[in-house]
Amino acid sequence: MLTVRPRRRAALTALVSAVILLVGTSAALVTAAPVAADPIAQCTATKGAVVAVDFGPFGGKVERGCDTTPTTGYELLHEAGFTTTGTGHDGDAFICRLGYGSFNSGTQYPTPATEDCVLTPQATAYWSYWVASQDDADWSYSQYGAMDRKPEPGDVDAWVFGGTDIGGSTGRPTFSPDEVRAGGGTPGPDPEVPQVPPAEVDISKAAAWVRGRLTDGERVVDDGSDTPNYFLTTEAAFALAAADGKSQALDKVGAYLGSQVDPYAYQSGKDEAPDATAAARLALVATIAERDPGAFGGHDLLADLAAHVCPSGPESGTPVPGCSAKGDFRNASYTEGQALAVLALLRGGERPPAEAVTRLTQLQCRGGGVSSVLIRPGEYCDGDPATTGLAALALQKAGGHHTAVVKARDYLRKAQFPNGGFPGYTGSTTGSVIATAHASQALRALGETVRADAAVSWLSGQQLPDGGFGFEEGATDSVVYATAVTVLAGKDTSLAELTTKKPGPTAPPTSPSPTPSTTPPTTPPPMGNGEGPDLKKGVSYLTSAANLRQGQYYGTGGAPRRADFGLTIDGAYALAATGLDNDRLRGIVDFLDGGGKDGEGRTVHDWTKLGTKYAGGGYMGKTALLAQVVGRDPRAFGGEDLIAGLNRAVCKAPSAAPDRSCPAKGAYTHAPSVFAQSLALIAQVRAGEKTAATEPIAYLAGLQHPSGAWPSLVPSTGDSDVDSTAIAAMALDLVGGTSADTAVDRALAWIATRQLADGGFPGAAGNSVNSAALAVQGLSLDAPKYAEQIAKARKFLAAQQNADGGFNVAKEGQRGSDLRASTQAVGGTTGISFGVLTRDLTGTSPQPTPSPSPSSSLPDIVTPGEDGGTSAGTGDTGTAGSVAGGTGGLGGNLASTGVPGAVLAAAAMALVLAGLFLTLVLRDRRDAPEGRRS
Repeated sequence: MLTVRPRRRAALTALVSAVILLVGTSAALVTAAPVAADPIAQCTATKGAVVAVDFGPFGGKVERGCDTTPTTGYELLHEAGFTTTGTGHDGDAFICRLGYGSFNSGTQYPTPATEDCVLTPQATAYWSYWVASQDDADWSYSQYGAMDRKPEPGDVDAWVFGGTDIGGSTGRPTFSPDEVRAGGGTPGPDPEVPQVPPAEVDISKAAAWVRGRLTDGERVVDDGSDTPNYFLTTEAAFALAAADGKSQALDKVGAYLGSQVDPYAYQSGKDEAPDATAAARLALVATIAERDPGAFGGHDLLADLAAHVCPSGPESGTPVPGCSAKGDFRNASYTEGQALAVLALLRGGERPPAEAVTRLTQLQCRGGGVSSVLIRPGEYCDGDPATTGLAALALQKAGGHHTAVVKARDYLRKAQFPNGGFPGYTGSTTGSVIATAHASQALRALGETVRADAAVSWLSGQQLPDGGFGFEEGATDSVVYATAVTVLAGKDTSLAELTTKKPGPTAPPTSPSPTPSTTPPTTPPPMGNGEGPDLKKGVSYLTSAANLRQGQYYGTGGAPRRADFGLTIDGAYALAATGLDNDRLRGIVDFLDGGGKDGEGRTVHDWTKLGTKYAGGGYMGKTALLAQVVGRDPRAFGGEDLIAGLNRAVCKAPSAAPDRSCPAKGAYTHAPSVFAQSLALIAQVRAGEKTAATEPIAYLAGLQHPSGAWPSLVPSTGDSDVDSTAIAAMALDLVGGTSADTAVDRALAWIATRQLADGGFPGAAGNSVNSAALAVQGLSLDAPKYAEQIAKARKFLAAQQNADGGFNVAKEGQRGSDLRASTQAVGGTTGISFGVLTRDLTGTSPQPTPSPSPSSSLPDIVTPGEDGGTSAGTGDTGTAGSVAGGTGGLGGNLASTGVPGAVLAAAAMALVLAGLFLTLVLRDRRDAPEGRRS
């Protein structure tokens, strides 16, 4: 296996490595070895940068290191002593494994037993990249891959293993930047992790006990009473949903609760403020059971919650009934109700009032615990694990309060007993089932899986012979509340994510759809008023010799001889949309269609994986769509039948673990994003294979949220993403039919609501160029209606265009033109949908074959001083990094992963061998880890 040591100061090693790169053969997976890190004390708030890697999911701790002179995030990682391995599909462009010498003898994680690193890792288990500048108190999801990021003095980077959505709104580090940054000292020792044998809760037995407590199968009634206990009935519903998913038993309980909304939540009258806790519980039941919380029992529970947030507390002189402070949900009474109301709104697709979320943070005590009582500011505060766990779930789900979440996590760590249990209150030495269950749910959501598992192990020991659970350790009588919350903990879920909805198709559109037009649009759709980007300058940037290598492909920054096929096709789409350089477009198409090889001998089908078990539906769809756009035959493109490959790639059923090729029936193999699903679907339908695409159409339609938005990944992570919504709308617009048209209308309406004041749109990289460009394409499906929004977005894009014609990744952050963002901006600003994009290449001529050929054994040489900066990758969905630049190139990439940075540093060396002198000019390259995830 080839080992690269990218340490600038180790000159001899660098030179030897350079020679190996020239005369050796590349390994399938490239591992970068450790170097001697600068002592952490050498980094200060004004010198060097620090990187922290959390090995917690693998039984380790947070390890950190320093580099006093980093040039890239990737170099910082390796100079700090960490090792990495890329993927077989993406090369170094995606960091698949990480290791550290002092942790388990340098073993890299995840190990080959759990992740083969052939394709891009799944979105629930990969290394994401987070950054914080000198003055930041919180982490930001990196706009760039590690190769493109340029750390400033005092910066701190973090790498976290787990799951996140494309926007990086979940999966944040569980430690703050201040805990690991330079000058902050070594983080204090973590409380000892409980060492307990693994054990599981008997879920089926617990659920059976809960079902046995239901009167008439629909409600819980207290012993000795005829009155229903609505609170416990909602808890029973949550337990049944977690244990059985959608079932007749759950439906019956849900129907009963729907008939009891008024006596439970509106005791003061139908038109009065509801009991917030009751309304929140009912809304959660409705959402989880796939009912409508906006029309449950004759009430819009979500609207009523949002409309009754306290404007002030008693200190105002005009107290409002049911309000103890500004931001309280009226009549919430306890912190539990406040947290549940925040969760109910978020789960229902509504944004909770900011003051209501902030109010939760005001209930946090100095030690990180959260008070169970809605105390007023300044009052005595005493937290407990159960309330802290529930509040942490709500704050984590809401986002924007990471410091409070970290404090809550640290409190829970300290509160946990060595046996895995938690006390019910401060000073208690007895384990509480309810506290342990709630704490376990929160810890798991925050990435503390070892501690969460220990808590579940303790809970398993408290299960009584009848299957239920009592309130405390050693209890002999089972109770509904303790049993219900334990079922959720035992199922590794919580109210923040519990659902009965399984990914799967809905009824496909039944109305006949028009035959897709094959006539290219002669002019772009109406753009409305307002200036847009300079497309000629944009095309000039995309086709410059410094970017389009030998006129045929874009390279991966960290390995410039390796083609980034996904990015290359993005560039071809942009050229096709503008029609401003059809000769260069033909050069790209001829290279791909003719089986052209990059500097590593790879063709486009080494990227699509067509003909192998790793064939990616999104990759094949993206390539087939290019063939269709320019009038080539997708059934014989690059020597392969892409349409037959797509037809074979339609999943018949979800694949069983550990196989993750098929997330659901109707999905495409190895296409774990809405973007990939949509591109494959567009290609299939444009090829006349609508019947074969019936299940994929239904699956895509079924992923749409009630709000009209689509999530970024499949299976759905519950987020709402502009980029994914725009591409899904383009796909269903091509499909046509009444239900598809309705879905498109809802999608466009949602996209319009996401526009920012300056015309931009939020994406993974912030106020994102990529998201704005895709929004223009989506909204142009109904250009007359959204002319004003389109014009504002084009003006925003123009403001992000640089003097060289390229575009920034986002309004915020690092400046400089980025190839992927530029391809999206140039193509997207025309407003032409991928469903109808067509470019006639009649009249063009084959482009001259460049010399040396891309398969030459020698690298392409860029003379020092020549503009070689391409930043091939970020571009949102854009985050930084992930399937790097290209590597994935399909949209919906994972949160930033990186690619080797200064693999070739500007240097020259003379090698004397049998009288032969070889002079090499080496220079720094940057990688393109960004691209949409397929």
